[in-house]
Amino acid sequence: MRFLVIGVCSSEEIEDSALDEMKRGFSLVELMIVVAVLGILAAIVVPQFQEHATQAKEAVAKDSLRILRSAIELYTARHTGVPPGYKSDNPQNPPTSLDFCQQLVTECRYISGMPQNPFNKRQDIRMVGNGEIFPPNPTNQFGWVYQPATKTIRLDWSGTDKSGILYYQY
Repeated sequence: MRFLVIGVCSSEEIEDSALDEMKRGFSLVELMIVVAVLGILAAIVVPQFQEHATQAKEAVAKDSLRILRSAIELYTARHTGVPPGYKSDNPQNPPTSLDFCQQLVTECRYISGMPQNPFNKRQDIRMVGNGEIFPPNPTNQFGWVYQPATKTIRLDWSGTDKSGILYYQY
């Protein structure tokens, strides 16, 4: 009878061989493939994320304008037809953003705070005087543009939304 003897390894030899395999790590080609796949996935996901971020900013802008317009109307109704922005509720006084904020936020608490323009993160207001024409274009230098005489408030930001509507016309 013949026996075929197959090499027998000790447990130490098996462990050494397994450690050699684990020490080897990934090859450069394998790493390059992983990086390429991650790059392709990022190229697909990032534009969609940016579009959703812009849509969220548009929604915040519309909601902030709705809140501001409601507060202006409520203040006007409760102050004998005088909109916020005039010192001592006297339309003969020049309107100021400080009076506007004090009347809506501090004194009467129609809103909890002046909302930020979601595009430029500004809360300041460009006040348009009684005799002035409302600016036809945004300056992007303020958060909001407001004219008490007409109770018109707009977002001070250029550009258009997905539907082609100017942010300034919201």
